[in-house]
Amino acid sequence: MSYGIVEAQTKSSDGSLLAPTPPMGWMTWNYFADNFNETDIREMADAMVSSGMVKAGYNYLFIDDGWQGGRDNRNNIIPDSKKFPSGIKALADYVHSKGLKLGIYSDAAPLTCGGYTASLNFEEQDAKTFASWGIDYLKYDYCGAPDDVEIAKTRYKKMADALRNSGRDIVLGVCEWGGRKPWLWAGQVGGQLWRTTGDVRDKWRSLKPVKTLKDLDTEGAGILDIVDFSQDHASYAGPGRWNDMDMLVVGLYGKKGPSGDFGGVGCTIAEYQSQMSLWCIMNSPLAASNDVRNMDAETKRILLNEEVIAINQDVLGKQAVCKIKNDTWNVYVKPLANGDAAIAIVNRSESIQNAKINFAELGLSETYEIKDLWEHKVITKGKKWNGKVQRHETKLFRLKKI
Repeated sequence: MSYGIVEAQTKSSDGSLLAPTPPMGWMTWNYFADNFNETDIREMADAMVSSGMVKAGYNYLFIDDGWQGGRDNRNNIIPDSKKFPSGIKALADYVHSKGLKLGIYSDAAPLTCGGYTASLNFEEQDAKTFASWGIDYLKYDYCGAPDDVEIAKTRYKKMADALRNSGRDIVLGVCEWGGRKPWLWAGQVGGQLWRTTGDVRDKWRSLKPVKTLKDLDTEGAGILDIVDFSQDHASYAGPGRWNDMDMLVVGLYGKKGPSGDFGGVGCTIAEYQSQMSLWCIMNSPLAASNDVRNMDAETKRILLNEEVIAINQDVLGKQAVCKIKNDTWNVYVKPLANGDAAIAIVNRSESIQNAKINFAELGLSETYEIKDLWEHKVITKGKKWNGKVQRHETKLFRLKKI
């Protein structure tokens, strides 16, 4: 089956592009799993405002799996009445009053990954329900669905069309974990973003070598693994079409739960900072998943770095391309709307390394002012950069022609 180049759900009701930059927000799953309620969500909304996250651009609050309470006698999907005694509409109104948008979760099968009620064969009805509640985003998972790519296309298109017909602008996040190569088709069937791998774990990388996405599912995907499996899809990304590298694990520090499975024992500050740098330069959606109500100074410093976020939210929408890749280094280059370029230099190795980067070898032939976006200062000018990079550190620079 082919859908050509016509996309099912690209424009909002006013004719503007849906998700013109990668969505940013906070997601329930890694911190709460399916154990949360409306009070938790309200507290997180409050904390997103008071911590400065909303000001920094994190404007979605995403409710993941576990909110559902089945269907009523008319087959309308309903929330768990114990978790959400006030209902989702009242919660959405509260979240909107804080300057945030509300995301919700379902699955393209009868049941979700957690065994809750899902949306197969109820797409139109559920989309209208979500719209009536004031939902702004749907994460649409794929547990319990067939492996076949054509069935996946059909099921995702059916929900995308239903969202388009719901009377409300609702962004669709395609979450089938990369096995059916959604970067080739998800935008055409109506998604604005699509997951490139299985779930992220709170670790730097898998302990064993991984060659396929199935290997990654067995070992658990670390930060570097997801980068390696996502970096070849840059040509498919752009405004309204994003490669989703899953949630940020910054600030989880090895918390037990979903992100702590498969060896997710936590990361160093350098590794958390690397995740932020790499998710930003590769234009992944940014979904924090730590406890926003109780953030330490390092977590705030990483998540709220507006100069780094600006790389992710740059309106040109070009995902960085990997220019150098070997056992020691990954080097990425991303063009920016004002003519600047961002570069990320990743030390993959287990020790401090001396980097010698000639910008001309990256396709950058001018003389540049080099700004370190973590140091918040111009560090030098020239046609190259030499310096030390710590184990698992990522240097993130903004280059301006002079």
